[in-house]
Amino acid sequence: MKFFENFKFSNLFSKKKIDENLLDNFEELLIESDVGTQIASDLKEKFKKEKIGKEIKDEKEIFDFLGEQISKILYPYEGKLNNLNKNSPSIVVVAGVNGVGKTTTIGKLGKLFKNEGKKIVFGAADTFRAAAIEQLELWSKKIGADFVKSDLGTDPASVGFKTAKFAEDNKLDIAFIDTAGRLQNKKNLMEEYKKIFTVLKKVNPEYPHETILVLDATTGQNALNQVEEFKKISNLTGLIITKLDTSAKGGILLAICKKFGLPIIAVGMGEQESDLHPFNSATFSKMLVEN
Repeated sequence: MKFFENFKFSNLFSKKKIDENLLDNFEELLIESDVGTQIASDLKEKFKKEKIGKEIKDEKEIFDFLGEQISKILYPYEGKLNNLNKNSPSIVVVAGVNGVGKTTTIGKLGKLFKNEGKKIVFGAADTFRAAAIEQLELWSKKIGADFVKSDLGTDPASVGFKTAKFAEDNKLDIAFIDTAGRLQNKKNLMEEYKKIFTVLKKVNPEYPHETILVLDATTGQNALNQVEEFKKISNLTGLIITKLDTSAKGGILLAICKKFGLPIIAVGMGEQESDLHPFNSATFSKMLVEN
């Protein structure tokens, strides 16, 4: 993935010196790449302070500087995967709209912890789609996790309840509860999502310990709206960003971090089981600006 591939940053910095006009164009390109107006303005000011009027050796100098600044912005939001396993059992609800790769992400998370010797259960609380239940069950068999499901159309909250109780009764380490791809503008579906949390707290007032929202990097500005709507219903504790192996710009992460202050726990870089990685700001920033 090349963050600036479509925005001709190389052409922009073909001059020997940076001037005010170039900085204005730079700010516009950053806004187009979904980083948000505030961060675009901040980065422009950083460049103005450090680079304006100075001789530029080559474009690598610019990209290295930009990567360093982006890394500084994102560093405070590095989440820790191990936080998902602080309790016994740890109850983790995974949310996200249709198409973001949520169920696959749960499978990958399960594999990461299974490789560490943890005992895992998947709860298929997306009871509206047979394919979602089947996909999660396939993942459970693939990695050797326990699996809890109910019939298609069953109350999703009841599956959440059964999954939490199963984890307790069998002394498991982590329960990952899948949820339906809630369209955040569908009130009745969001009410079903909210009910899962109500029921979990009847099992234990501390449940769930984590609520992770999965976002698609190709979504762009709509990702901000998704975070906003899910935050109204549940206390989000972290984000996982998928599809960063595509031509997605990915700059939306900066805008999300700036607005909501949520940790980024992991990033998805492909379809393979091993393609989910803990979020590292320096690695991610380097990837954004590579050319």
